[in-house]
Parts: sequence; structure tokens; C-alpha cells
Amino acid sequence: MKPTDICDATTAPASSRRTHPGVALTALALSACLALGLGFLPAPSQAQSRASEPVVLNFVGAEIEAVARTMATITGRNVVVDPRVKGTINLATERPVSPAAALNQFAAVLRLQGFSLVDTGGLYKIVPESDAKLQGTVVNAGAVSSLRTSNQVVTQIFRLNHEAANNLVPVLRPLIGPNNTINVNPGNNSLVITDYADNLQRIGRIIAALDVAGATDVEVIPLQHAVAVDLVALVNRLIEPGAGGGAAAGQADLSFKTTLVAEPRSNSLVLRAANPARVALVRSLVARLDQPTSQNMSGNIHVVYLKNADAVSLAATLRAAMAGESGGAGGAGGATAPAAARPATAGSPATAPVAASAAPSTGGQIQADPATNALIITAPEPQYRQLRAVIDKLDTRRAQVYVESLIAEVNADKAAEFGIQWQGPIGRAGDGLIGLLGTNFGAGGNNILNLATGAPGTVVPGAGLNLGAVTRTNGVYVLGFLARFLQQNGEGNILSTPNLLTLDNEEAKIVIGQNVPFVTGQFTNTGSSEGSVNPFQTIERKDVGLTLRVKPQISENGTIKMTIFQEVSSVAAQSLNSSAGLITNKRTIESTVLVDDGAIVVLGGLLQDEFAGNEDKVPGLGDVPLFGNLFKSEKRSRKKTNLMVFLRPVVLRDARETSNLTLDRYELMRALQIDGQPKPSGVLGVNEAPVMPPQRAPAALLPVEPGVATPRAPASTPLPTPQQ
Repeated sequence: MKPTDICDATTAPASSRRTHPGVALTALALSACLALGLGFLPAPSQAQSRASEPVVLNFVGAEIEAVARTMATITGRNVVVDPRVKGTINLATERPVSPAAALNQFAAVLRLQGFSLVDTGGLYKIVPESDAKLQGTVVNAGAVSSLRTSNQVVTQIFRLNHEAANNLVPVLRPLIGPNNTINVNPGNNSLVITDYADNLQRIGRIIAALDVAGATDVEVIPLQHAVAVDLVALVNRLIEPGAGGGAAAGQADLSFKTTLVAEPRSNSLVLRAANPARVALVRSLVARLDQPTSQNMSGNIHVVYLKNADAVSLAATLRAAMAGESGGAGGAGGATAPAAARPATAGSPATAPVAASAAPSTGGQIQADPATNALIITAPEPQYRQLRAVIDKLDTRRAQVYVESLIAEVNADKAAEFGIQWQGPIGRAGDGLIGLLGTNFGAGGNNILNLATGAPGTVVPGAGLNLGAVTRTNGVYVLGFLARFLQQNGEGNILSTPNLLTLDNEEAKIVIGQNVPFVTGQFTNTGSSEGSVNPFQTIERKDVGLTLRVKPQISENGTIKMTIFQEVSSVAAQSLNSSAGLITNKRTIESTVLVDDGAIVVLGGLLQDEFAGNEDKVPGLGDVPLFGNLFKSEKRSRKKTNLMVFLRPVVLRDARETSNLTLDRYELMRALQIDGQPKPSGVLGVNEAPVMPPQRAPAALLPVEPGVATPRAPASTPLPTPQQ
């Protein structure tokens, strides 16, 4: 047989191969085919026609690269072998198989030896298995499709409908080869797995069996006697004893837990259980607990303990609602709000106290117990259930508002003085008439005559640079010339940030300053026959400093309506020694604004610029250029005041947000205390300043007396710091 006959036998039809019994594709025949060169290979059209004809494989100890070239000839596709792929394989078939099946068997043999056949757009690559996941281009989504070769590495995306993707990773990871990967996309709850196609089909069936709804349909359990809101808490504690312990991170899945909620409108329980057995358990518990009250109990008296609302205020609201429903104020227990609940209006807005809580009220079938913050309701069962539904809606956690107020004030004062004064006699000693000539401006120590005639030490020259000249007359030195130069600059930068935390619709107030006495009247008894004097004064004390009163109201769209009163006052320095009394400087803003949550709004401000000029001169002579400065005195001053008030409210809707803000401000103050520690000194014995303790449980914030043992509190977990 010629070598060409051997090569032709690789793709000859079955009838033709029967004429050459014993012809099979062996390593020797393969070598002979390769030795013939390209000139002996079939033409492309002939190769394509033979690519679909069955072949018989019989490789024993053949090199992988040589077998790969033969597979390229059989399938009509190009095959590239990675240089790291070395070794021999055994591949044989008992009967003729199609080229696709031959290629699949070749891929299976490679897989057993740690190599992989990768299809990259019509080109087959033989690479180590660890690199197959990086070079494969076949990606499927949804159901696992049947591929031409089950031993090919592909990437499959599984989208889950019920089960959490993170929960399936520990289950599927052992079923995937160590060189292949499984990843989770939490965004759309899907799995991305790269592995062999036949294994992906098995994994797809496992996922389909596990990705099922883990709970029963929603069931409604109507109640006849018990109140749904009261019963749901008790049943939840009985069926889920470990619910309060929490689950590990990444393993929580509410779809597999029994969920029981109350529906107050129809007084029913809505149940979704993990399995039918749990449904039966809940139904049996509800049936045992939903029993009528004992007949020997006196009346229909119910006690409702409130969690957030104020019992006195809520009792007044419920009585008013029942009175309105009955058609008049004289209905079932109708009553108005107590007088103590109305805000006080007497007194100054800056000094008026914050509105107090409502006083206890009595009367009607709804009464409040302020000591325990509870409601006592006397009503039949149907009416009590209606009231309880209203109470549950009103007794919710109220949001809080943290109000940051910023008062920025910048002052700049400038003053300048310049003046020349002189005095001199006209005449000689012994003359009958002597004249005086000169100028004098100002008063006190700024006047040349006061300084010349005043006794030593009684009149002090004014501030600034004073240049003088004295003349001797009859043995006495007399001040004859005085020049004054003065420039004053004063700058102030004041920043105040009063902060308040208050409940929604509750007024809060902060005062930072002094309580200053003001004399309002006085009396002196001068008509006593004994000649004694008995004076007395009446004094009123007022707060002077910074006052902030605010009442926020949170709307449904997140905006905050705020009623604000802000005052900045101070005692004028020039009035401290005045007999007429003290003078106060006051800046007040009273307004109602609407602000978005976390936004900054300007409440108001003062921009003031004052200029004052004063000039004293001798007419005519003072106007002469340059020479006229000897005959005049000039003063100039300029005062600029910039005052702006800003406000920033932040809504805190739950305990975590409140804790974040509190811990952030706590750490801020602690950092300031640490930075303010005094420098160590060996001479001075005090080298430490107080520092707040680190963040721990509330018990650790209490001061510890020396020598007294206290229980150690566990350290709290640091919370994320909010943006300033």
C-alpha cells in the first residue's frame, strides 16, 4: 500500500475502507502522511467534503502535537498547541465515529492529562487547564445549552429567582475543578461559573432544584377575640426563639424564615412560613391564644403601654376624636387639652421658658397614667380594637432634627489723628500789654492749654506720638508747641456655632451668656427724723449673650419647616461706668423658614460700613497747601461690621443615625482635649489635662472614684463618621 493510500484512508468512506481491511490511523501512518508534505494533502474542497465522514482512531503513544494536527485535518479546523503542552496519549475507537465525536474524545483525553481544548472563534487551542478559563470565548446565559463538545471550557451565567447567590457558593464550589472559578454578582443575584460543559449541565440541574421558593403562600388568619398587634409579638417569640440573636454576615435570607405581621384594620395575622409544618404550628398557637377573656374579670378595661408617644397628649387626642365621632364635645369623654399644654406667651421671647409637657388629665373612657406612660381604656372589645389601631399608628418613633446654627461676625475699626498746636506771647517782660497768639484743638490731654496749665500728673498727654517744645519765661517753662500723631486699628472675628437636637414638632432652646443685673428703680429715705438713710434698689436680671430657640416640623417630602428665634446681645463697654445704667447691643432674628434636609440656609445678616471725619483749623491759614497743616487738626475713622447667620438642619430618623452623630461629636471633643494637653514640665507638677474616656458602653462614661471597682464594659464597635 502506498503512503497516499494510507493518508486517504483517514477520510475514506466506510465502503471504501472495507477494501482495505486492517487500515487504521496509527502513529506510523500519521508520520507517513506528514512526511509527504502539503502536496499530498487533499485539496480544500476535498477536505471539507471528507470532514463529515466517519473515521476510526487508533493512536498508541502518539505525541499530542501530532494527534492535534491529525484532528485539524479530520475536522477541517485549525489547531494551535501551546508550547507548554507536552506528552503522549492513547486514543482508539472500536467503530467509526464522526469527526465531531472524534474531536470530543480527543478533548476528553486531554482533560484527563491536565490540558484543555479551547474554541476561540473557529480556532482550537490546546492549553494547560489553568489557562483555559482565561482564553475561552464561549459565554452562555440562562439555560445551559448543549454544546458540540462536552469537554470544552465555557462560561455560564445562572440567574437565580429565589435563592441568594451567596448561599449556593459553598454548595457548588466542591463540584467545580480547582482550576476553574465560580463568582457571585450581588447586583442581579446571579452566579458566573467557568467550567467544562458537561459539568455545567450537571450544575445547572442542581441549581434548578435548589432555586425554588423557600416559603409557603401568604395566609391570612382572622382573629375573633385577641388583638392582632398584641398577639403577633407573642407568637413571633414562640416560633422564632433565636430571632434576636442575629445571623452571620452574608447568610441572612428572609425567604426561609417564618414571617408573621399584624393587619390592624381587619384584626388578622398575615403569615408566610418556611414549610407547611411551620404553618400548622403557628395556626395551633393562634387558635390556643385567640380565646375570649374570662367572665369573672371586671369590665372591659385595657392598659396600653406606649413606646414613643406621650400618654397625656395622646389621651386628649383620642378623646377629641371620639367626641367628634359621637357628634359633639359632650360625647364619650370629650375633653379639651389641659391649660398646661398650651405654650406660654408671657415674658420676653429670649427668656421665656420652653413649653412644658402636658399635665395629667382625667375623665372619660380614655385616661392617661403619666408615671408609666400608659393609657387606660374602658371600652368593649370591638371599640377597643379600633382605638388600638389608631394608637399603633400614632405611637411611632418620631424623627429628630439636629440644628446647626453658625453666626459669623467680622469687625474692622480704623482711626487716625493728626494735629499741630502752638502758643506764644507777643511782647517783652515789663510791658504793660502782652499778647498771646496760638492754636488749640481737642480737649483733655489733647489740648495744648490743658497740658500747659494743668498741675503735673493731673493731665496726661493723649495716646499716640506727642512732640512738644517748651519755652522759658520768667524762670518758668511753658509748653509752646505740640504735635500729635495717632493711628488705631481694631479687628474682630467672632464665630459662634450653637447646636440643638430636638424631636419633631418640639421646641428647643439654648442660652450661652451671662445673667446681667439691670437697675429698674431705687429709693432713698432722706426725711427720717433720726437722720438715717435707708436706700434700696430694685434689680431685674436678664440673659445677655447668645440665645437660640427653634421648633422644627418635618414634612412628608423631607423638607423641614422651622420657627426660629435667634438673638446675640452684649453689654456696651462704654456703659459699664455710666450712672445712667447699662447699655446692651442686641441683634435679633425671628423668622419661619423652609429648608431641605442637610441644606444650608442664610437667616439674615448685617453689612454696615461707617465713616466719620472731623477737622479743626484756623480759617484761611488752614487751607494753605502744606503750610496750612500748622494751623489745623484732623480726625478720621471707619468702622465696618459684617454679620451673617446660617442654619443647617439634619433629620435623624432612627437610633443609628443619632448614635453616629453623637459618637462623631464625642470623638471631636476628645481629639480637641488630647491636642490641648500641656507641655511636660519637670518643674511644674501639673502636666495633664482632663480627657474624656474612649468610646465604650454607656456605663463606662460614668466617672470612676479612686479605689472603687466598677464592672468593665465591652468596647463598642466604631460607627462610620458622617460628613461634616
